Amino acid sequence: MDTVKLKPAVKSYIWGGTNLKKYGKESDEDVISETWELSFHDDGLCLVDSGIYKGKTLKEVVKKEDLGTNVSTFTFFPCLIKLIDSASPLSVQVHPSDEYALKNENSYGKTEMWYILDHEKDAGIYVGFKNNETQSDVEKALNNGTILDKLNFFKVKKGECYFIKSGTIHAIGKGVTLIEIQQNSNLTYRLYDYNRKDKNGNTRELHISKALKVIDYNKYVPITFNEGIIGTCKYFTSKKVEFKNEYVIENDEKSFSSITFIDGLGTVNDIKFKKYDTFFVPANKKAIIKGNGEFIITKV
Repeated sequence: MDTVKLKPAVKSYIWGGTNLKKYGKESDEDVISETWELSFHDDGLCLVDSGIYKGKTLKEVVKKEDLGTNVSTFTFFPCLIKLIDSASPLSVQVHPSDEYALKNENSYGKTEMWYILDHEKDAGIYVGFKNNETQSDVEKALNNGTILDKLNFFKVKKGECYFIKSGTIHAIGKGVTLIEIQQNSNLTYRLYDYNRKDKNGNTRELHISKALKVIDYNKYVPITFNEGIIGTCKYFTSKKVEFKNEYVIENDEKSFSSITFIDGLGTVNDIKFKKYDTFFVPANKKAIIKGNGEFIITKV
């Protein structure tokens, strides 16, 4: 197949905002919480939005050779890319390891990374514990509503990256827009949700018993990368690229490329792009980007 523009699956949860609508993301709901830009997950499949396959899911039209030889080593397509916009805080949550998830949930676990696209003044995120903790102390903090006191709060800045391994307790705070590159999983264990209710007056389900089994109780140590890489693990490698006039992506047989523009205007193989648009470049294919801007490129 040729390089194609993608149309994301759109999710509207109680904490979502309106920032993504400003950049052409569409929903019948008042808010957009997440757009699943590159998704082979059945809970939200992205669509092809250009060329002969327009309107079909990428999953149904892509061939093995389009994905590349690295992808063939995985049972599931390994990664998922989202844009997230929080008008109010997300739940305090944790994702299990592959070992636990495959044994108990028939799913991957979830390691993820966040790249901060925009934020309100003093907005931030919670990632990991300030100190080493015990399961009993964390359980007590959940019961008395003081769990946030045990977590690191980082005021975010545009362009920052946070790599969050499975088992790391975390939450996106109010007023943050980010791109999340993660394992292909929709498995989340909520520990605390501010006692809020949805539009039907119901509190959202918590998964405390499972969560307590998979949390890493050690003091959080930030993970950083070099050489322009903003996040890497066996499921994905992502880099940020700034370009002027023209930039060429030439994939080999090992992996496709997914590119999400975080700024700029131009074309990809003569298909117009704007900020927050995502494209899929098959393995062994070339994409010629013309214009000016920045994008995040992800491979396996």
